[in-house]
Amino acid sequence: MEAINDKGMTVEKYLAPLPDDKRKALQALRKMIKAAAPRADECISYGIPTFRYNGKFLVGYGAAVKHCAFYPGSTVQKMKGELKKYDIGKGTIRFAADNPLPAKLVRKMVKLRNRTARGHDCLRKISDDAAE
Repeated sequence: MEAINDKGMTVEKYLAPLPDDKRKALQALRKMIKAAAPRADECISYGIPTFRYNGKFLVGYGAAVKHCAFYPGSTVQKMKGELKKYDIGKGTIRFAADNPLPAKLVRKMVKLRNRTARGHDCLRKISDDAAE
């Protein structure tokens, strides 16, 4: 069942009007996040698709006019060295739709985010060396 926020917005409704390239990039990112945190719940929070665990923010993602964005919170600062080729902010990674984030990086960030913020029980065991 799809999570609906109090304004009737769903993830599908958020993604539907986006240009094809951004929608496909964000759908792929969504699939990676779901694989890394299968017990996390999806919702729309602050106008963007978000994954929560035990009611608390895990990660989010969204589209802007000139880029897509992944919002893994404080893990951005902890992984700055691995993110040098990306446009980053305090808790944001911006990327072009035609240059999506690698699955291995997304898995690592979701796992780290969950471990540092919530404990690790919403994640299934995934090898970081698994095929992308």
